Amino acid sequence: MQYVLLTLIGIANLIFIVAFAKDLYRKRATFLKEPGNPVAQSVSSTIIYFFSTFGISDFAISTVLYRKMNWVSDRRLPGTLNTQCVIPVAVMAFAYISSVDVGMRTLFTLVIAQAIGAYIGPRYVVKLPVNAIRLFIASGLMVASAVITATQLDWIPSNGTATELSLPKLFIATILMFVYGALNNVGIGSYALTMVTIFALGMNPVAAFPIMMGACAVSVPIGSTEFIRLDSYSAKLTFISAIFGVVGVLCAVFLVTSLPLYWIKWIVVAVLVYSAITMFMAYRENRASEDRSATSAQAESTTSDVKESVLR
Repeated sequence: MQYVLLTLIGIANLIFIVAFAKDLYRKRATFLKEPGNPVAQSVSSTIIYFFSTFGISDFAISTVLYRKMNWVSDRRLPGTLNTQCVIPVAVMAFAYISSVDVGMRTLFTLVIAQAIGAYIGPRYVVKLPVNAIRLFIASGLMVASAVITATQLDWIPSNGTATELSLPKLFIATILMFVYGALNNVGIGSYALTMVTIFALGMNPVAAFPIMMGACAVSVPIGSTEFIRLDSYSAKLTFISAIFGVVGVLCAVFLVTSLPLYWIKWIVVAVLVYSAITMFMAYRENRASEDRSATSAQAESTTSDVKESVLR
């Protein structure tokens, strides 16, 4: 089953590579002239995907950095965030699936469940109150990080050593991974949620890495190919990430697979806290934006009423 999963990941990424190579050839005289210092972009890609390999969102870091440095327009930003991560994430998936001990039944089922959620979820999740979901998930992540910290300090017992889920637990995890895949479409990342799920169900926390990277390696390439077709991405940043992002990935994978479980759990805690903070910040920003919009609408309504009164 491992070979089936790796083959599926390989096919999905091969489709992307062919589309990207064709587009690079078409833009061969111009793509390196896109905005940004290539040395700075190479260094940043290495760092971004080093941390992404630990489960820290490359989307979040890249969004802040690219806007600040004016490396890509807002119109091309969503496409760039997707296309630039395809090759590094594929390398993460191959490295983790090949080196981390996790049951193939669990791995295959959860990867496919999240990929399916990412494909068919958009028609449902766009109607959900995304900001309320952010607040709920951020609160849950903080609670989960507190629980893991308590186990690390031996305040409560921990039994997170399993590499395969029983059928009842696998059923629960499959539903949750489907939901996480759908939530990806509204900007709620699945890395931290996957870590919490794996830990809560009694699995070895390291097992989260091949599961979350494998799911992304299946689902992201197909959508990214569409961004290439629409020319809604930065070819330069994608090209640089495909080289230097992989360097960061390989360095981080070596650390993750060689670190003792004790330190892996502390890494998980750090990722959960970071993810919760970024979600709280997104929640506050969205609330502030909604308040400004409501105030503006109220002001316009008042002005309209005054004009009507004067005309009468």
